[in-house]
Amino acid sequence: MSALVKGSGHAVDMTEGSVVGHLVRFAIPLLLGNLFQQLYNTVDLWVVGRYVSNAAYSAVGTVTPIINMLIGFFLGLASGAGVVISQYYGAKKPDKVRQTVHTSIVMTLVLGVVLTALGILIIPTMLQLMKTDLQAVPEATTYLTIYFSGMLGLMLYNMGSGVLRAVGDSKRPFYFLVICALLNIALDLLFVIGFHMGVEGVAYATILSQGVSAVLVLAVLVRGDDFVRLSLKELRASPLILKQIVRIGIPAALQMAITSFSNVFVQSYINVFGLDCMSGWTSCTKIDQFLLLPTQSLALAATTFVGQNLGTGQVERAKKGTRAALFLSWGIALGLAAIVLPTAPYLVAFFNDKPEVVAYGVMFLRLLCPCYVMVCINQIYAGSLRGAGISQPPTYIMLFSFVVFRQIYLFVLTNYITNTPLPVAAGYPLGWLMCSVLTLIYYNRVDLAGSRVVDDPTSMPEKS
Repeated sequence: MSALVKGSGHAVDMTEGSVVGHLVRFAIPLLLGNLFQQLYNTVDLWVVGRYVSNAAYSAVGTVTPIINMLIGFFLGLASGAGVVISQYYGAKKPDKVRQTVHTSIVMTLVLGVVLTALGILIIPTMLQLMKTDLQAVPEATTYLTIYFSGMLGLMLYNMGSGVLRAVGDSKRPFYFLVICALLNIALDLLFVIGFHMGVEGVAYATILSQGVSAVLVLAVLVRGDDFVRLSLKELRASPLILKQIVRIGIPAALQMAITSFSNVFVQSYINVFGLDCMSGWTSCTKIDQFLLLPTQSLALAATTFVGQNLGTGQVERAKKGTRAALFLSWGIALGLAAIVLPTAPYLVAFFNDKPEVVAYGVMFLRLLCPCYVMVCINQIYAGSLRGAGISQPPTYIMLFSFVVFRQIYLFVLTNYITNTPLPVAAGYPLGWLMCSVLTLIYYNRVDLAGSRVVDDPTSMPEKS
């Protein structure tokens, strides 16, 4: 192992050693960290569902597509930074890694200001497009305004933790999330139960906790003694590095943002069935987000693994890592389905025990859960392709499957066939199926060997 890697105590070189071992050791702390990150909104939902009102519960739960539209755009760009860092790290180019780190932080600060202002401005329009129940509009507006005002903390945490994960360090971001999730729980209970602040309380608890997570991860980067250390004196954007990040990240950013925008309309199809259906869908989607975390964590592990190994030209090892991640995610998805299907009523009732809400939530959950095996395919292979620097084709495939196909299906279904909740929800697994088939076909035809960023330091080639 090179001196470069030895000097990075928390980083991991995935270009040698056990393939499965690297994936598992990387994914487990990432999974646990994502579980705690999900606790932010989950605890918010649980508190408002138990101690505020059904309208507040629906408001907090159904605004997720609006939040994800902006946060997803940023996370797509952040994934581009992670790919560039992982490939330069695998190629043992510390100067390029440091340039990418500083460029990424500058980009985050600028986007933080822009997206905060944009988020606050679009709230009324988005709630109207979602056909939000009038009883939920005031609470949703309050929650979103406070959330967007403080989302820079979430952005800085995600970019900083993405830097650490790109060099194989997924443990310290996990530790910080544990601390901040526990803080969020404490603040939720204090603000809502103690101070009776309602939706405002859970929103403030969330942004304060996210702010703490940002401070912790930035402190690690600033005080670090290895080549990913963040120096205020070097805090500037390199045009060439920024071009690489944007070329890789923009397709993923647009895919995430447009898909979330499309989900605003999908949510509108659900919202027309009333508050109970909205609340049941909210409970289902929150459980859904937890169940998908293992697959998403393995997809991120595959991205880093493929990026590092292609950085050293080990194409077959990169492909082997992709296959291993897929089989691991399949096993976990099937195991979770076996647990969730019989226990669905209890899981839904944990969030909101109103009988009508539970009935809707169980119906939705039992439809979606067996279909997660399809999600494994499109997520793992898309993650692998992004690790190779191939970001545009997976983006086009996901946009077609999750936006175009799904919207056409819902329009035809509700206008010419039936307008009932279960067939509407079926638009999700049908979109997953379409995406998985197309992604698998593309992956088997692409040349991963020609997609390395490190051969040309001024560009990130795309293969199509």
